[in-house]
Amino acid sequence: MPIVDDFEEHRPMLLGLAYRLLGSMWDAEDVVQEAWLRWQATDHAEIREPRAFLVTVVSRLALDQLRSARVKREAYTGPWLPEPVETAQAGPLDTAELRDTVSYATLHLMERLSPPERAVFVLREAFELPYDEIAEIVGSSVANARQLHHRASVRLAQGRDRFHPSSEEHTELLTKFIRAAGGGDLAALTELLHEDVVSYNDGGGKVRAALRPIVGRKKVATFLVALQARYAFKGWRFIEVNGMPAVATQVGGHPQLVMIDIRDGRISEIYGVLNPDKLARVGLA
Repeated sequence: MPIVDDFEEHRPMLLGLAYRLLGSMWDAEDVVQEAWLRWQATDHAEIREPRAFLVTVVSRLALDQLRSARVKREAYTGPWLPEPVETAQAGPLDTAELRDTVSYATLHLMERLSPPERAVFVLREAFELPYDEIAEIVGSSVANARQLHHRASVRLAQGRDRFHPSSEEHTELLTKFIRAAGGGDLAALTELLHEDVVSYNDGGGKVRAALRPIVGRKKVATFLVALQARYAFKGWRFIEVNGMPAVATQVGGHPQLVMIDIRDGRISEIYGVLNPDKLARVGLA
């Protein structure tokens, strides 16, 4: 069945595209399923390039969903963080751009972008589409698509290192962090944190978590030590999430996934996902 074969050939790429646009694999799967229904209902004699057709359909569906999702996320209990996924579920990661745009820190940063900015950035950076095709997908002029990409690039570059640490460096710093936090070592913890570090905790109203981001080295270190004193960190182990190492652990009897971002050799962001609805893709729910 050529129609099925053509779609299935592109499914992993389409899931990766929708996930980058939405930050949720649950929503990405819904979008790709809707794209499949539209693909079935289309006269295929009129489709010259199946990949281009499917990328357009998925991008537009994801854009529509992203606009409505932003309203829901504004009413979310506490900070909204993307749904983490095991690296193998993130679609092809054949290029540095594909890997970077699926990294957890990048997905979180992309929440700052408008839906059109996010779509243009992902389509250009990760999937290397020409501006004329991107403009058609998002319904803008080519000049405006270029401007949207420039704006998105500038906003995402603010406060980030030009050079990303290796997986080994990332693992080493994450290990030191977990040991210091788990041992309640305030001095060691403070030394690992960037001066402007921010800690985000997503419980989604289902698990108790800080309702606002915690900002600054002293406040974050104090918060983590106090948290460890009240709720022991148990059974931590490494798993690979969104292309980088992360730590799965138990806090107060609840599973938690901890990820970090690094700037100037220190931890600049800490992401703690406790909402069980967001932990199924990493086997923790």
